[in-house]
Amino acid sequence: MRAIVAIKQVPDTTNVRINPETGTLIREGVPAIINPYDIHAVEMAVRLKERFGGQVTVITMGPAKAAEALIECIEQGADRAILISDRKFAAADTLATSYVLARAIEALQAEAPVDLFLFGKQAIDGDTAQVGPGVATRLNVPLISYAVAIESFDPETRTAVIHRKIERGIEVLETRLPALLTVEKEIAPVKRAPLPNLIKAARYQPELWTAETPVPFDPNQIGLKGSPTIVGKAFTPSPRGAGEVVSAADKGLQETVAYALAKLSQVGIIELLHSAGDIP
Repeated sequence: MRAIVAIKQVPDTTNVRINPETGTLIREGVPAIINPYDIHAVEMAVRLKERFGGQVTVITMGPAKAAEALIECIEQGADRAILISDRKFAAADTLATSYVLARAIEALQAEAPVDLFLFGKQAIDGDTAQVGPGVATRLNVPLISYAVAIESFDPETRTAVIHRKIERGIEVLETRLPALLTVEKEIAPVKRAPLPNLIKAARYQPELWTAETPVPFDPNQIGLKGSPTIVGKAFTPSPRGAGEVVSAADKGLQETVAYALAKLSQVGIIELLHSAGDIP
């Protein structure tokens, strides 16, 4: 079993601040962490490796500092880590990022067949949830988003049964392999890293891939050139004011309920609940 997990190092959102003049994130002095959903993807891949044998490769596109996140994945049980880093990749949007990751995965597939591609459902700094689906489209493999469990996984028959979260419950899907999953945290609770993995990680140096080697990337599809999306401004929305408080002690229960329903109807909430089937 061979799995490839794509991760991202992101700012710790508990410390994120926005520059009021430029409207951009202030990253200086903000601790960096592995995107929380991604570390659960790594854990799932490691569990499959422990069951079936094989190799887990972790890749990321980012600055040199992102090597720290890769080493943490080695601690969790990954076997190989690749840092795709070059100034030419700077300012990439999700389209350019998906191109780089897909191109790198294609190179790894040329080395040996891959059974599973795992991504966190989204990165907490951008929240677009676009990179995983973008890579699946470029690789032309089945995509299952918001995966919460792998019911069965059979490298011999090349099939898997996946549970995914949808708005009104859980959907169970059977897919052929290889497939790409974007995962929720429920997919696999992260275990404490064992001592042998910590020792291995302390000595491990991730592989460095640039814009030219060992895989040539199209210069028109990377970095700013390959990024048609422009972020005009990022800002902190104004805090909402307190809502209206209605007390049955003042108007009586029936009148209070009628008043609340009228208010909800004014803003379209009642009609929305009717259309969704949540109320008769």
